[in-house]
Amino acid sequence: MNAERIFRALGLIDTNLIAEAAPWDTAQRQKPPWRTILTVAACLSLACIIGGWFAIGAFGHLGTAGNTSSEGASGGTFDGMGIDHNSENGGSIFMQYAGPVFPLTTEEPANGLTAERAITWDFSPNTYADGEPRQWGANVTDAYTLTNLTEDDITVTALYPFAGNLAELSTERPLVTTDGMEMETSLYAGPYSGGFQGALGADSLDTLNLNSLSSWTEYKALLNSGEYLSQTLADYSAPILDAPVTVYSFSNFAAPHETYQAATQAITFTIDENATQILTYGINGMESRDDGFRRYSYFVPDGIRRESNTKLLIVLGQDIPDYTLQGYQNGGCHEGEEIDGVSCTVTRTKTTLGDVLDQLCQIYASWYAEGRAIDQENAFNTVPLSMYCHAVTEFFTQYGPTSKNPVDRYMDGRLDDILSETLYHDRVMYLSVPVIIPAKEKIDIVFHLWKAPSYDFHCSFENTGIQGYDFVTQLGSTINFTCQTASLENTETISITAQNFGFDLESGITCVTLSLAEEHYYLEIREKEN
Repeated sequence: MNAERIFRALGLIDTNLIAEAAPWDTAQRQKPPWRTILTVAACLSLACIIGGWFAIGAFGHLGTAGNTSSEGASGGTFDGMGIDHNSENGGSIFMQYAGPVFPLTTEEPANGLTAERAITWDFSPNTYADGEPRQWGANVTDAYTLTNLTEDDITVTALYPFAGNLAELSTERPLVTTDGMEMETSLYAGPYSGGFQGALGADSLDTLNLNSLSSWTEYKALLNSGEYLSQTLADYSAPILDAPVTVYSFSNFAAPHETYQAATQAITFTIDENATQILTYGINGMESRDDGFRRYSYFVPDGIRRESNTKLLIVLGQDIPDYTLQGYQNGGCHEGEEIDGVSCTVTRTKTTLGDVLDQLCQIYASWYAEGRAIDQENAFNTVPLSMYCHAVTEFFTQYGPTSKNPVDRYMDGRLDDILSETLYHDRVMYLSVPVIIPAKEKIDIVFHLWKAPSYDFHCSFENTGIQGYDFVTQLGSTINFTCQTASLENTETISITAQNFGFDLESGITCVTLSLAEEHYYLEIREKEN
């Protein structure tokens, strides 16, 4: 749950306009306990406080970036080339961690295959849409020469991992070439790579906040066993997706908006918490009590507010009994503030949970696209709808209120949050490229990508402006590497503040041979002032 969710309002409807479908047999389900959610009118005074709690929780586990003094972030010291010899964690811990550049791997065993690798960071200044020319991020070229040592042709599916999210896939997805020609690739999106933490930081026992990976060692723990890749490539299914559900859909809205700008509709009923579970979409508020009392509500659509006109209550297990529909002046839904003239049509249908999620993915994708300005990127121009639906259902069944280990963040059943956050969840994605290496021959394959840096927010003051880049030599790879090198290009506008590569810009050393025994290399730079 987040602060915005707590203060969304509750609302109401009219019983005479309900279109009933045929009754159906219900399945008994054990429902996790609900917490009482405070209404808007009672809680607005706490909004700033709770918002502050979530900000603290979001960064409570994170450290600060390195600095440009002679002492490193972990107490190490830099020599004249900016090399941190004693950094315990191998570089700074940044508030916003972009993840390392990973090595190429293969889906099948790579027996008889060796590889040479050459990584290059190009720090040419870029011009952004806001018109401000500056150096931010790097164009990366990750080049491989694959050698077949055997007497037979080798056919493998090359997999190139990269850290990112679906919303920014258009800028993060690498381009793949061989002999200068672009290759066709397939894309696999891994599950959410992070976890959850308390709203007040590590000492809080709840699981209200997302907790993204913040170091290369956490990526090592994620990928080392190969289970993450296996899950990424496997067909996904979950029995809960076949569960029957009853859906109450609200449409044909009417309300006296000229008098009450926040006119609200509410539906109130009581359930057996051990037999019924409620999910919602497009609902602005919810109240609950331990006796099973529920009141769900939403601001009546007025064509002005930016929100979906799709309003659903999704019932798993025993259907809800008779319910009361009422209109209110606003989302507080207080006694004495009831109003007439609020109505809608309620349609009751039966389907499965999986079908509902698929339909909502399509609805959300359309709503998301409609809200893009002309100069804004629409993520769904790049992300296939099938991939997005897969990511939503996978995340829902792992962490949603119907999962074996539901997290507090989604316990109120708001599917809106899962649908919107899935676009921005950090994950490792894989480009798939079929490769044939003839017997005793070599082929070159090159991955071109723009790599965002790791960084600290401006609240860190002394570390503002430092950009971090991580690189791992063999993590998760099946390939036998014989040599790896690293190079820097267009370094005139940057200075190195910390590293373990061995670059020396003043002496012109911009290409180094890497030790394959070193799992992790890091580079931290700052843009020079004009």
